[in-house]
Amino acid sequence: MEIQSALSQDGSTLTLALFGKFDYTCQQMFQSAYQEISPKPDKFILDALELQSMDSSALGMLLLLRNHAGGDEADVSIVNAKPDIIKLLETCKFNELFNVSALG
Repeated sequence: MEIQSALSQDGSTLTLALFGKFDYTCQQMFQSAYQEISPKPDKFILDALELQSMDSSALGMLLLLRNHAGGDEADVSIVNAKPDIIKLLETCKFNELFNVSALG
């Protein structure tokens, strides 16, 4: 997987564009992409436009990001999600923990 990160000019929003397969092999890279930003942004956006697939370990990594971002008070969005990604997130009730929006 490849991750491209972009911090808004005011430092309040971190966007992570995800490319390829989001699985256990990406853990270190994914965590580094958001943990090394200081000060911590208020909002996190995961752009899933180029995301091919994700597995259960990716779901765990999403929970770690949510905890890092503030837990129940976190503002984390998953945008441009393809139907199969949305189905996985809904099946696991992650749509109740994250703001999820479809492609487009």
